[in-house]
Amino acid sequence: MPRIIGLVFSVVLILAISVPHSSLEAQTISPIPPVLKHFKATEPPKPVPQTPFVEGDSRSRTLANYKGRGIVLNFWATWCAPCIKEMPQLDKLQVLSRNKGVVVLTVSEDRGAAAMVEKFLQLNDLKNLPALRDPEGKLMRRLAIRGLPTTILIDAEGREVGRVVGPAEWDDPEAVAFIHELLGPKKP
Repeated sequence: MPRIIGLVFSVVLILAISVPHSSLEAQTISPIPPVLKHFKATEPPKPVPQTPFVEGDSRSRTLANYKGRGIVLNFWATWCAPCIKEMPQLDKLQVLSRNKGVVVLTVSEDRGAAAMVEKFLQLNDLKNLPALRDPEGKLMRRLAIRGLPTTILIDAEGREVGRVVGPAEWDDPEAVAFIHELLGPKKP
């Protein structure tokens, strides 16, 4: 009997080690491009919270509103110089991602009214990004974000698969391809 238990244990252990998990290594994803040098995979991918944030003046939204699409969720503020620098790149990424099953959401952590965020987007000719706000920082805290800018990459199943802490070159062709491959619809 001890030999059978030992054999069963050995088989279970071998299967546990050899079965590919849902990690980046198990997927056929291109290498992380140098412009996303601060990218860290979330292992294992984890569901994102459904903490509300605000669109415009008062329209409540959650990440569930975007289920079925990959999400590039960027946290920023109008007083954050690195955030401001990457906003045009995120705007361009939104355009490049429209037909790829990926949406770019930029959530302001400014405490001011929606008009301040809308004015910032307008003055900087950022026509493709919605005016989203997390005025009390609840979503930011639930995602354990420690600084700005931080970008969370969420797959179509609503799971965080990675994050980038700090600025990145979001419209770089290698970064765009990596994002589409990581977050876009999976091919059978």
